[in-house]
Amino acid sequence: MTRKLHSTIAATVFALFGTLGTADAATTVKFWHSFNKGQGEALAKIIAQFEAANPGIDVEAEFIGNYNDIVAKLQAAIPARRAPDAVILEITRYGLFANNNILTDLTPYFDADPLKSDLYDYAREVGVINGKNYVVPFNSSTPVLYFNKDIFARAGLSAQTPLKTFDNILAAAKTISEKLGSEGISGIAAPGQFARWGLVMANDSELIDPTTNEILLDKPNTVEAYQWMASLVNHHKVASPDGVTDEDNGRDAFLAGKVGIMMNSTGNYVGSKKAIGDNLVVRPMPCNKVCSVPIGGAGIGIMASSPKEVQDAAYKFISYAASPEANAAWFAATGYLPINKKSAALPVAVKALETQPGIDVAINSLPYAHGRARSTVVTWMRSTEYKMWEAMALGQRKVDETMKDFAEQTRAENQRTSN
Repeated sequence: MTRKLHSTIAATVFALFGTLGTADAATTVKFWHSFNKGQGEALAKIIAQFEAANPGIDVEAEFIGNYNDIVAKLQAAIPARRAPDAVILEITRYGLFANNNILTDLTPYFDADPLKSDLYDYAREVGVINGKNYVVPFNSSTPVLYFNKDIFARAGLSAQTPLKTFDNILAAAKTISEKLGSEGISGIAAPGQFARWGLVMANDSELIDPTTNEILLDKPNTVEAYQWMASLVNHHKVASPDGVTDEDNGRDAFLAGKVGIMMNSTGNYVGSKKAIGDNLVVRPMPCNKVCSVPIGGAGIGIMASSPKEVQDAAYKFISYAASPEANAAWFAATGYLPINKKSAALPVAVKALETQPGIDVAINSLPYAHGRARSTVVTWMRSTEYKMWEAMALGQRKVDETMKDFAEQTRAENQRTSN
């Protein structure tokens, strides 16, 4: 074998081991999230762009399911030591983990990050419990009211039909059901939990006070809002029970042109626009007694159990995901709110605002948007609310009695988890 060939082989082997060494040196961040289909594709692009700019970090992303699924699977993974490094957590549920020292306090990272001054006030506030940052927002939303302009026209309703109060909405839903019910079209989709919270706030109340954590489930305005919501299904019959037992059914029926009105997250905008096209109209949520909407969506937290170098890499990804460029692309692709004050001026966001009518409705609602309670009991309360709502909406239990019972149970659970 010639000396030249020896040298060539040696160089090749050296290069191979050098490549392997670089791969081994990369830090892997296991990231659980709740986005599939179009939203999942948009997230994958953000991750690819981050990894291209940070070749020493691999973000191993895994779709886990919805927000409830993530909480349940995270609770199972922690004792089994199979938890991820970073995780999307809905912004009222992360307190369950933050208050039990499962999430890393991100305050030192966040305070040193120039990103902090770029975020809207609401985006900075929703990640804080007792003065400490535990999540940085990624997908933020408010509920909005969607309606199908074609269904309105066929029912004899103008696209300018008032939809500002509970009475306005009920009147429109009744007209649609009466005129088009024989065609299998319902007036309104049964409101999902995010919209239910928003309708309680529009009736000048709350489920849990976000400042004092007082349980307000049995307060008169809260009960009144639930009575109205339940009546859509069990009394006026303008909403299908299918949307009560599975919230996705109501959304899917709206997307299929079988429902006239839907109240849902702004994160449903892009999918609704693709399904309904120019017949989609977006309005703010009603202001029944006051104009007030909840901030929804989720933020990314880091597990305290992850090694420090992995936590550092994970925060670098979190910061990138909230950057103007990534956030503008996410807003344009999904309809979720901009969280970064610089995002809306970027070309991709400007184009979305110019070409997608209604995508700005949630942005215009921000002066009336409020963060919600995120105490430990909220996760339990939200899980329990589904079965309480089902019993009320299907007429199995009276609303006032159910909400009184619900409030008492929540107070007891709050006391138990606070001890």
